[in-house]
Amino acid sequence: MSRIVLVKVKGSYLVKSLVLLISLACAGCTCFSIPLIGGERSLEETVVAGKGKNKIVLIDISGVLSSKGKEGLLALQHEASIVARVREELQKAAQDKQVKGLILRINTPGGTVTSSDIIYREIKRFKDEMHVPVVACMMEVATSGGYYVALSADTIVAHPTSVTGSIGVIALKFNAKGLMEKIGIEDETIMAGDKKDLFSPFRPITEEERVIVQNMLDDFHQRFMNIVDEGRKGLDREQIKKVADGRVFTAAQALEEKLIDEIGYLDDVITLVKKKADIGDAKVVMYHRPYSYKNNIYSRMMPSDLTTINLLNIDLQWLMDDTGLRFMYLWFP
Repeated sequence: MSRIVLVKVKGSYLVKSLVLLISLACAGCTCFSIPLIGGERSLEETVVAGKGKNKIVLIDISGVLSSKGKEGLLALQHEASIVARVREELQKAAQDKQVKGLILRINTPGGTVTSSDIIYREIKRFKDEMHVPVVACMMEVATSGGYYVALSADTIVAHPTSVTGSIGVIALKFNAKGLMEKIGIEDETIMAGDKKDLFSPFRPITEEERVIVQNMLDDFHQRFMNIVDEGRKGLDREQIKKVADGRVFTAAQALEEKLIDEIGYLDDVITLVKKKADIGDAKVVMYHRPYSYKNNIYSRMMPSDLTTINLLNIDLQWLMDDTGLRFMYLWFP
């Protein structure tokens, strides 16, 4: 069965030809629900495990940590950045008196320094205001900014096959000068101040500029180590310096280095939160936008796209959209 659906948008009508094409290509009567209108819809709550009056909120922190949102289907939708989404979910949880615990399901190689720090701060503020247990559960990858965010939790649990660590900071830069010369493009930037185009992708970096950027990286690295010092009481400063050279660790190695507290699965984390909150039965809930998949505790909340490398869960769209200097708490092998 084929249908043409008319949707009123700002006083006019758009023909959802996409629905017609899909229905023509599919056998039988299949119903598709595709929102056309831009803008964010309110968060909905879905139970993904358990039962009872008490709630444990599970927040998904996956993909590259960035304050930049994404455009949806046909550019008619806009998806909030992970920074905005996490804040919104925490605010919703804070308004619910039935919420007795929070799980951070982390699967990210990290992201920008500022985005990592904002998410960390938002979780810490939620924890201080709500006085409920917060447990981080590391999935495939929880490195650099991902580990930074995990330090906001009371307890860090890593999946047996997780990769974590990468305590360090990196500044990404491309030198396109040779390519531009080959295709006949010249940089004619005009400046007032000889450091105005610091880290320009159109020329090699100078030694003086390298020192300037290195000093900035050292400051951000120091901040990262301070966060580790605050969050991992079992580590002294010398131990932190030893593991803060950017290397990554398996779950077993991270446990040995006292970077995490336990090794386990997401089900174990749910049990741990119940114990810490001193509650019996509890339902695990996730917040999501309408039409997103939400079936169980492993449901992915963020849609994937063609710019995602599945192994590290890295969305590279931010890399292609922008140029310039970025300071990143990011594992970028």
